[in-house]
Amino acid sequence: MHDKSQHFTDFHGLITTSEVMRDFFSLVERVSVEELPILIRGETGAGKELVARAIHELSPRANGPFLTVNCATLTPELLASELFGHVKGAFTGAIRSRRGVFKQADGGTLFLDEIAEIPLGLQARLLRVIEEQAFVPVGGTERIEVDVRILAATHRALRRRVSEGRFRRDLMHRIRVLPIFLPPLRSRPGDVATLTQHFLDTLNQSGRRAVTAVEPACLDALERYPWPGNVRELRNVIQYAFVVGDGPTLRHADLTPELRDEPPPSSGPEGGWEREERLRILKALREAGGNRGAAAEALGMHRSTLWRKMSALGL
Repeated sequence: MHDKSQHFTDFHGLITTSEVMRDFFSLVERVSVEELPILIRGETGAGKELVARAIHELSPRANGPFLTVNCATLTPELLASELFGHVKGAFTGAIRSRRGVFKQADGGTLFLDEIAEIPLGLQARLLRVIEEQAFVPVGGTERIEVDVRILAATHRALRRRVSEGRFRRDLMHRIRVLPIFLPPLRSRPGDVATLTQHFLDTLNQSGRRAVTAVEPACLDALERYPWPGNVRELRNVIQYAFVVGDGPTLRHADLTPELRDEPPPSSGPEGGWEREERLRILKALREAGGNRGAAAEALGMHRSTLWRKMSALGL
């Protein structure tokens, strides 16, 4: 297993042994001290919010508030209220006035995640706030002045969104003054092993299990996988293997089906890797005549591991 202590860097929660990432950290340090808007480009799950928080912590605004809004998770009406706040009676259900994140972030930093998903109708209002550092709450008339630095992030190409008519060109230029690109996990040599050890160290603190080694076949599978979901997906896989596995070694058999080079999950009401894992276990049990010990041996896992997986899958 990779020794995480060798050449290991923890940059505001971003873990790496990769020179690619260390170069990125140097760039983050340089742009953080400016008051200009920054656009963080990067794939889903790569850690864009951690980058935004690092920029805030390294900036002159570090003692001010840091707030985050995911623009992809709210309806246009709720997003407008979240950003600008609203006055009592502004819409059905507005039984009291509410401060929006622009006001809450006054003197600090506001991180707008997945900004490419913000509705066109709100983009003009957002542009005005960025340019004038002032806004009017939903349903209100009073102009509120604020001092907020904007950080934004997206996994999409904004220029393409502009060409499609789905994003304002003037807003793109306003938020994209300093674009930086967070490398995906697959382009960070050594980081899969480093992060695997980091996640195991964290999980070991729970006391439920102590993993001190990773089976070579398991590590090989982890390092060969392309990680479309990046660090978030790796963390989820390690958490799954930690829970369903048994003993001091993380094994290849504990990994999810896609990491074991098994066929992709079938679609259907159950869907996902859970369905494939259930079918794999049932097949082994059937071939073993219901003998769990023999089925576990055929699956390459300890009997207690098989029991945990059967319990987790409702078998």
